[in-house]
Amino acid sequence: MDKLLVLVDVQNVYYTTRQFYQKNFDYNRFWSAISVNAEVERAFAYAIDRGDTKQRQFQNILRAIGFEVKLKPFIQRSDGSAKGDWDVGIAVDAMDFSHSVDRVVLVSGDGDFGILVDRIKEKFQIPVDVYGVRTLTADNLIASASRFMAIEDSLLL
Repeated sequence: MDKLLVLVDVQNVYYTTRQFYQKNFDYNRFWSAISVNAEVERAFAYAIDRGDTKQRQFQNILRAIGFEVKLKPFIQRSDGSAKGDWDVGIAVDAMDFSHSVDRVVLVSGDGDFGILVDRIKEKFQIPVDVYGVRTLTADNLIASASRFMAIEDSLLL
């Protein structure tokens, strides 16, 4: 059985599934799908903490599934824009933990991760599966993936 490192860009998957399908990602079904003939060694869900009750309940659900939830505070800038991405944190964890697994699973459509996927494959000689909403996932990320898995109805609530 393959040992997996799972990295989920929670904000990206939330906004892309809502935008394209008007639905939410089903983390339980996802976990079931990836763990067929595989063992999840480490699983991280990267999210923004706005401090509300509904978010805390969601984070507790993720923990119950098996994710280690990593939170960053939500930052509202004076110009009205917001900051709160986990790109660097995801990249650091990917490089720190890829050496001990057989495959990495990344859930994001963010094209910035194309470089990361290429580096993991090169440095650790392991495949990287990418899950994302097909039309909202960067072409370079799809091209870099060992296997691209489109998030469709079977992975939605």
